[in-house]
Amino acid sequence: MRNSLITLLLIIPLISSWAQDTPTQFSLEEAINFALENNYSAINADRDILDARKQKWEVIATGLPQIDANISYQNQLKQPVSLIPAEFFGGEPGTFQPVVFSPPQSANATATLKQQIFDGSYIVGVQATRAFLSYSQNNKEKTAQEVRKAVVEAYGNVLLARETVAIAQNNIETLGKTLYETQKLFENGLGDEESVEQLQITLASLESSLKNAQRLEVITLQMLNLMMGLPIEYNTILTENLDDLTKKQINPGLLESEFVMENNVDYKLVFNLNEQRYYELKLARSRALPTLNAFVNYSYFAFGDDFNFLKSEQEWFESSVLGVDLKIPLFSSLKRDASTQRAKIAFEKAKTQLTETEEKIRLALDRARSDYIFSIEEYETKKKNLDLAARIENKNQIKYSEGLASSFELRQAQTQLYAAQQEYLQSMVNVINKKTDLETILNN
Repeated sequence: MRNSLITLLLIIPLISSWAQDTPTQFSLEEAINFALENNYSAINADRDILDARKQKWEVIATGLPQIDANISYQNQLKQPVSLIPAEFFGGEPGTFQPVVFSPPQSANATATLKQQIFDGSYIVGVQATRAFLSYSQNNKEKTAQEVRKAVVEAYGNVLLARETVAIAQNNIETLGKTLYETQKLFENGLGDEESVEQLQITLASLESSLKNAQRLEVITLQMLNLMMGLPIEYNTILTENLDDLTKKQINPGLLESEFVMENNVDYKLVFNLNEQRYYELKLARSRALPTLNAFVNYSYFAFGDDFNFLKSEQEWFESSVLGVDLKIPLFSSLKRDASTQRAKIAFEKAKTQLTETEEKIRLALDRARSDYIFSIEEYETKKKNLDLAARIENKNQIKYSEGLASSFELRQAQTQLYAAQQEYLQSMVNVINKKTDLETILNN
């Protein structure tokens, strides 16, 4: 219990400090910028770049001097015996004398310096690390685009849910008044029961939709917090409203923006794949080249019947070797040739994939432009339809109160209005999302 209390006391200041540093109000751009630094995927993308840099140095370091040290100790519990002709010791010819050549215990300390002089695969490996680092950087850019797109969509969904709640509450309030008046008329014998029931059906449907919209408002805000790298229960306040945000996203000039294929992130990632396959082909070819390495070592040896190696009177013997290793591949039963041909096939496939990607990106660009234009046109259309539906509903409301329209006709007009309201809200969200889709392809 005491340890838990201490831990809690240590954590509380950290939480308070984090809460003070984290803003609570976000415009769309502020939310995007915050997410680019705090989104979980964005954080890991930064780590991937750091990992790629470390991997690059790891490859480079293999061609730099390497020093190893080795210390060994042996105690021969049963010493090996060699047989020497006995006549060397004055014995009878044809007989042998068993001899032990060294003491049972020995110690050895060796330091070895190795230096790579030439290795074709090392040169290719160093070149390939640059391509891998470029891939990591482009992958981070791709992650940033995905984070931005997810935040825009989540931000718009929160605004959509809030507008839906507000409209539903207003509709329920208006319909409640009509129902109350109709019920009073029926109670006084001036109306029919069917009119009351029709309005009750509509009101129940609205109340159910409101409850669902309120739940969605909570969930969409939690989704936005997750995309931004915040705790899902964080009290995030959005400073934009759906109508103003939609108007800001209508930018016909974006349709005339110049498209540069080399700026598209998907193209850059597939181009990185081509580089990788190219270096794999070079690596396969490099395996037919000789490798040359140099080394020098220095050793200390000591022997004895007892373990006296740590004493100053122990005698140690020195040795040193300088040498080079040259390895020349001569014949592999066409194994290296098959490996090279496979790498060449993979490279050709990557080039074909790059061509296919270019065509897909061009198609996606045309589709994104068309969708963006349509979303703007649809927004204008739904806005006009909403105005018409509101006027029709208002006329039917007046006719109904004057006894010139039935409850069924009023319900039809109300249903048409509610549908027009939702279509209008969704059209605004579509404008925001389709603009983001186009910007992603253009990489603006």
